[in-house]
Amino acid sequence: MIKMVDIIMYVAPFGVFALIAATVSEFGFDILQTLIWYAATVIIGLLFHQFFVLGTLVKVFSGISPLKFFRGIREVMLIAFSSSSSAATLPVNMECCEKNLGIPKHITSFVLPLGATINMDGTAMYQAVATVFIAQVYGIELHISQQLIILLMALLASVGTAPVPGVGIIMLIIVLRSVNVPEEGIALILGVDRFLDMCRTVVNVSGDSAVAAIIAKSEGVLKIGNNK
Repeated sequence: MIKMVDIIMYVAPFGVFALIAATVSEFGFDILQTLIWYAATVIIGLLFHQFFVLGTLVKVFSGISPLKFFRGIREVMLIAFSSSSSAATLPVNMECCEKNLGIPKHITSFVLPLGATINMDGTAMYQAVATVFIAQVYGIELHISQQLIILLMALLASVGTAPVPGVGIIMLIIVLRSVNVPEEGIALILGVDRFLDMCRTVVNVSGDSAVAAIIAKSEGVLKIGNNK
């Protein structure tokens, strides 16, 4: 299996080049400029969810100030950004939550490994935006019912995504097929997917930490929250 993966990774750049060449020949070089707006949309959405949504949830339901929370998991976010893997970040996430946020080990040892597998809100957001972007490129109009299907399928696909780099782009195929959007449109976003994968992994692991803090507070065992 390792040898097969090595062969696939060696051939993959040539396949991506062929897909992008075919897409550019069909839509022109202007299509590459739209990637800037696509990437900006994903990043803005991730930033909003990271600092506003998660920050508000942590403040309201755990009693920890957003500044203290993000300062406590800054090492987690850095490793998540550099590795693009929730699984690789898991040990550091558990350590930071226990030492910096005062979350007991019996909470982190259950919530964080589970969250690393099924709690991927950053991936869900990325898949929804990517599906709409590809549909717009191909001139496919998405009705409100199809948009709701995208939201549901992106949520389900993110739950089934493995916590390793690059898997989100594979699960995106499921979302695209649910609304009959051409899968070959994935070639459009492969060029910027690595950086966006790094960004959405930060949101994924931050969401895990936030949920752990909220559960610890609800159980009355959050040390920092109780002190406040």
